[in-house]
Amino acid sequence: MQIRPFRDDDEPAVVALWRACGLTRPWNDPHKDIARKRIVQREMFLVGELDGRVVATVMAGYDGHRAWMYYLAVAPAHQRQGLGTLLVRRVEEEMLVRGCPKVSLLVRSANEQVRAFYRKLGYAQDDSVPLGKRLIPDE
Repeated sequence: MQIRPFRDDDEPAVVALWRACGLTRPWNDPHKDIARKRIVQREMFLVGELDGRVVATVMAGYDGHRAWMYYLAVAPAHQRQGLGTLLVRRVEEEMLVRGCPKVSLLVRSANEQVRAFYRKLGYAQDDSVPLGKRLIPDE
């Protein structure tokens, strides 16, 4: 798999991938999420490509305190082949170069398969509760 930065013409394939992986939610417009990422640390929106097709993605960002990962997705037909691990490791490498001490992410509590994936990569549940406040509705 070739890992490269997101290009504007990747958007339809990326959104289709996210939908196929069950990452989209009605209250989060994936097109708006992509538009926002285009203007903030765009170089940390990565895609994995096989045979000219987008089969994996990850968004990441670093705020000077810690990094966050979002939208890690691997096409269902390509899961369990190490592609997700390659993307996570790439983000970790990019963050180490920036001097980032910690990478955080959110996983839905009921998604045991994904939680197990991250545990194998050394991620552990933090003793904190995520809170959020919608400032701009996507509807």
